[in-house]
Amino acid sequence: MSREAVAGRGAGAARVSRPDDPRTGFAPDAARPPRPASAARPPRPEQTGARTAAWAVGLGVLLAASIVIAVTIGPAGLSTADVWASVLAHLGVGEPTLSPLRDGIVWELRMPRVLTAAAVGAGLALCGAVMQALTRNPLADPYLLGLSSGASVGAVVVIVLGVGLLLPFAAFAGALVALVATLALANAAGALTPTRTVLAGLAVSAVFGAITSLVIFWSATGDSYREILNWLLGSLAGTDWTSVAIAGGAVVVIGVPLLASARTLDAFAFGDTAAAALGVHVGRSRALLLTGTALLTGALVAVSGSIGFVGLILPHAVRFLVGARHRALLPLSALAGALFLVWADTGARTLFDPRELPVGILTALVGGPVFAVLMLRNRRLA
Repeated sequence: MSREAVAGRGAGAARVSRPDDPRTGFAPDAARPPRPASAARPPRPEQTGARTAAWAVGLGVLLAASIVIAVTIGPAGLSTADVWASVLAHLGVGEPTLSPLRDGIVWELRMPRVLTAAAVGAGLALCGAVMQALTRNPLADPYLLGLSSGASVGAVVVIVLGVGLLLPFAAFAGALVALVATLALANAAGALTPTRTVLAGLAVSAVFGAITSLVIFWSATGDSYREILNWLLGSLAGTDWTSVAIAGGAVVVIGVPLLASARTLDAFAFGDTAAAALGVHVGRSRALLLTGTALLTGALVAVSGSIGFVGLILPHAVRFLVGARHRALLPLSALAGALFLVWADTGARTLFDPRELPVGILTALVGGPVFAVLMLRNRRLA
């Protein structure tokens, strides 16, 4: 190597090693462009998992505390100690310490209603997250396939006929009929794509909505009209342990498999072609997930009526906090939906005492502005 080259290398080394940058002790490299802010390293998987676990624990603790506190709220003054005493006595732990009246208020009236609200809220939020992923539509909710309209037909018919005891079964049957009609119409139009599914659901919903209106106009009078209106607006009044079994059982039996579909839903986010390239059987997976979501929604609507906005806004709120990965989005949406509906129903039955407001009205009053704020904060929703 020549003497000039050695001298040049020495000069270059001296130039690079100048301690001009107080952070690194080296001079800045003018030839290297600054790294943009978007090129920052994404969070490591263990960091994402820790954040999800923290949110899950926090929401779980809040939900458990909210259930106990919500039972104490109402005209009859109860304490958390009274709630625990009643629950433990009915579980066979310890002796009953409450009067029969106070024990009945806790165990027969408020506890079933609060638990039903938690199950319905969790199921609706979970179904909303799944539907938004399957259809790639940020405005999708659990009622997108016409399930609410189908359930309404069944419920209205049995109320008009005076056999209200059959209402949950009739509502569930109506939701199943709407599901079959929607899937049949979408298949008849071609492959089961998101666009065809949404359009078929809109058509079926319009037809069943017209049938419901016709039955109400032709036959509903007096008390039956009020009962129909209360159910159509969404209400948890009159729920009992049977309602808890229906809603809670549906969330466990159908919701757990939906939670296990997180990777499939992540694949659907990139489109059908990308999902197929990732090994997902697109047609079969979409049909199974739509059917599972519809069955869960039908079971929930059967005990609560049509409660809007829970399945629409809660997935977006959770997505804003933890991102779009469904492994975190699905369980956290379920927890957030349960927490939201517990307090929404508590407000519906106490804010206007002695009158009770259908909880669907309150969820719409809260959900509309909240969704508008989320839309403004996250322009991608628009």
